[in-house]
Order: sequence, then C-alpha cells, then structure tokens
Amino acid sequence: MMSETYVECLVKKKTSTVMLFLKILTIVMAVVFILAGLGLIFWPALLAGVIMAVAAYFIVMNADLEYEYLYLDKEITIDKVMAKAKRKRVTKYEIESMEILAPIKSWHLDEYKNRTVKTVDYSSGVEKQPDLRYAMYYDGGIKVILEPSMEMVKAIKNIAPRKVFTD
Repeated sequence: MMSETYVECLVKKKTSTVMLFLKILTIVMAVVFILAGLGLIFWPALLAGVIMAVAAYFIVMNADLEYEYLYLDKEITIDKVMAKAKRKRVTKYEIESMEILAPIKSWHLDEYKNRTVKTVDYSSGVEKQPDLRYAMYYDGGIKVILEPSMEMVKAIKNIAPRKVFTD
C-alpha cells in the first residue's frame, strides 16, 4: 500500500495597474459604443460596441487570476483560475526532475543565479515581508517562481529532502 500525500494551495495574483486600466477602459468604451449604436441606430458603432464587450470579457477574465497548486503523487500541478469561473491546466512538474526548491532569496540558490534559464512566475507577484515566494529550478532549463503553503513545502521535502530548503 502506497501512502499518497495530497496538498492544495491557492494563490491570488496581484492585478497590474495596466490590466485594471484596460479593464475599465474596454467596459466604458463598450457601453458608450453600444448606447451610441442603439440611440442612433448606427450599426458600425453597435458592432464596435460588441467587439469592445468581447475584448472586455477576455481582459476581465485575465485580470482576475489565481493559481492553484496541487501536490499529489510526486508531482506538482499548476492550474490557472480566471475570474473564479474558468479553470485551465497550465503545467505539471515531476519532483524527480526538480533540481532545487528554496526560498527566492535563499543562499542555496546562489550557484543557480548565473544560469540562463526561462523563468515562469506562478506567484502573487508581490514581494511580501517576509517574502513567501520560492524558486524551483526544474530540468536544467526552467526557473519556476511559486508561493506554496508551508504544508506543501513539507510534503515535497518528505519526498525529496536533499532538494528542498526552507532556510
């Protein structure tokens, strides 16, 4: 019998000011164009309003993002939750291919700092005090920035004690 550890963690991504501005701008423009199109029975304005409404929908979905980390059976799965309505699988990481998982400012990461790797950020994007983000170097070419719960870090450390640091 194999004991499986299951840990879930949800992290809200900070909405950038650009996305907030675009969200408000597209909604306002959609309303203005649709009202102008209906009031004047001017179909190009109505069409522009519908296009702006569709754009506003996609911007609203991407402005309100959460990342859900799921640790189960030696793998970390990351899903993107858009506007608390739509879920999309982003990626999956096998613990065996993980090189190191440590706090983002840990001295354990010093030997990895000069590497040229692709960086992906699945954290809140905010440097809190203390900084709760972790960096995971994966498969020689990817640096993944996460914000896992301590429960998740402990679960991963139980599987790969020499690769996980909590400083």
